[in-house]
Amino acid sequence: MGSIIAETMLAAQYNVEKNKIEVNRVPIPQAIDVELLIKTTCATLCHSDLMLFWGHTAEKPPTDTITIGHENTGVVVAMGKDVKGFKIGDKVGCLGCSYACYECEGCQVHNLFCEKGTQRLHGFQTAGHFAEYSTADYRNAMVLPDGMDMVGGAPLFCAGVTAYHSIKGCDLQEGQWVAIIGCGGLGHLAIQYAKAMGLRVIGLDISEAQLESARQLGADAIFNPARDPDYQRKIKEMTNGGCHATAVYSASNKAYQDAPATLRINGLLMIVGIPKEELSISALDILLGKYRIAGRSSGVPQNMPEAIHFSHKHNIKSHVNVFRDINDIQRMAELMEAGKTAGRFGIVFD
Repeated sequence: MGSIIAETMLAAQYNVEKNKIEVNRVPIPQAIDVELLIKTTCATLCHSDLMLFWGHTAEKPPTDTITIGHENTGVVVAMGKDVKGFKIGDKVGCLGCSYACYECEGCQVHNLFCEKGTQRLHGFQTAGHFAEYSTADYRNAMVLPDGMDMVGGAPLFCAGVTAYHSIKGCDLQEGQWVAIIGCGGLGHLAIQYAKAMGLRVIGLDISEAQLESARQLGADAIFNPARDPDYQRKIKEMTNGGCHATAVYSASNKAYQDAPATLRINGLLMIVGIPKEELSISALDILLGKYRIAGRSSGVPQNMPEAIHFSHKHNIKSHVNVFRDINDIQRMAELMEAGKTAGRFGIVFD
């Protein structure tokens, strides 16, 4: 066990009744059984955290308030009696779903499908990481590679793992074309992964700031659909028939409606972003093979090391807009919702 002087801490919590985030002083949790107690270095905001405000999640908070956040890095300061493979002082990151069995058929696809039903999503069903300390199931965590930046590394434990596997899951060959729709939080990472895998990349976004970021990260072409009504024809011409895959990281239904027009025949539409409304897909297009559909998420802990080590090896970095006051959490949520700034938003805890 490590030593912790304080008994309470500040935590950013979603208030169910008020439908807003507030900062409260709460007890520091204790690590029991399979849990690591982690002193937070950096917690970053994911667009899916905002699903709480929309009521667009079946995972309802178990109480009137819940500490938000499922992307983090930190240092292990205490451990439960059943923890294996970790030690006090380890620098770690975690995925978003703890307390599953991690062994059943459902857990090999996503821990949300755990047949025992014990799984809990951080920030939705159990306390998340926007706090000075947080707990996580050790089976849902890993030790960081030596030398990894803990601030830039925090978003990798959702956005990075998701972006990596969504690009890898397109199953493309070096030199083929992939369109990245939504070049912000996940998209700016996907561009880096795609370039590291030898792909040619087209970035699409309605934010000039995010398009400029895409250009700096190596996108071979960028388009703003809101300003260039002819962008689909230009993409088809540039790619000699359309992209081999298009990955949508935007939460816009319009982005999904327009995405198939960027694909060549039998190209792949990779679903990643979660829009507020349900998608409408043409069954006939799928039946005839006009395009294919797949989806990737952060997935299971087994997917974590490959993505994190690839990121470290290829110097894949998330642009983190750093805040150092937990009281800035509401502002961070508003900025993310507006979608006007490239990268992620994170709080660094001293």
